[in-house]
Amino acid sequence: MDFGSLLQIILTLFLMIATGVLCRKVGIIDNIASKKLSELIIKIGQPMMIVAALAKQEFTDENLQLAGIATLIGIVMHIVMAGLAYLLCLPLKKQPTLRNVIEFTSIFANCGFLGFPIMEALLGQQGLFMAAFYVIGFNLGIWTWGLYVIGRGTGSVKITVKKVFLNFGTVPCTIGAILFLMRWPFASFELPPFLMNFLNYLGNLCTPISVLITGALLATIPLGQLFKTKAIYYGCLIKLVIIPVIVCFAAHLMGLSDLITIFCTAMAALPSAASVTMFCEMYELEGSHEASQMVGTTSVLCLGTFPLIMLLADLICKI
Repeated sequence: MDFGSLLQIILTLFLMIATGVLCRKVGIIDNIASKKLSELIIKIGQPMMIVAALAKQEFTDENLQLAGIATLIGIVMHIVMAGLAYLLCLPLKKQPTLRNVIEFTSIFANCGFLGFPIMEALLGQQGLFMAAFYVIGFNLGIWTWGLYVIGRGTGSVKITVKKVFLNFGTVPCTIGAILFLMRWPFASFELPPFLMNFLNYLGNLCTPISVLITGALLATIPLGQLFKTKAIYYGCLIKLVIIPVIVCFAAHLMGLSDLITIFCTAMAALPSAASVTMFCEMYELEGSHEASQMVGTTSVLCLGTFPLIMLLADLICKI
């Protein structure tokens, strides 16, 4: 594992959050801009990023098998993490908004925007390939259970059969998977370069804009309040330590390969997905400040926790 590259990526994320804070302070990003940029990422940037990531993968028998494994891991891990988060957040039931936010952010990690470059740094092209298919489970979960959790008790978010199967996560995952399968040796289908460039350019908007939005929302919270909410630290403990450690030991005890164990642990140990702040903005839900606190705080604290969790995973794999 290349820990040097990993540290560089996390430090870059921190500087981008700081830039988002500055943009809010000087008036470049206001409430209206924040909401519109959130829609841009969820409805345009993220779908393009998913399609591009899947469509450009090389088709081989080994990759086909790995794609199936990564997709299954993504689905199973989100079910397991959803169960753990639900149980661990029960003590917060008297604070429903905070509970919803912490439960959501404990399940869904920044596995696309941040996970792609980190997996490439840790495991090379194989890690990046697996991450591209892992996000299928992420998107199935975030647009179903995730929306239910963040809107629980508000009546603002209604889950329908149409929303479950036709949303800005599942549709691009389906298109991307089809494009990958169309690259099998007898078809050798490839998107024209101009279309691939189109997808890549729009997909590349995701990381900078989503992190800038998170920083801008963080800037609306007084510094004293940002580090004052004790429940946020409990949420960070769940997201950055408890769940990744459980996933790591479970994967090892199940006899999974070192590659799969490290992959699962890394995906679980990533900071919270910025999507939670964008969902709160889009659906005008309470909890956007708490969501920003969780995303910002986990992003900062993971500078220390992520390398330690990965060292633990590396040690366990050698046992």
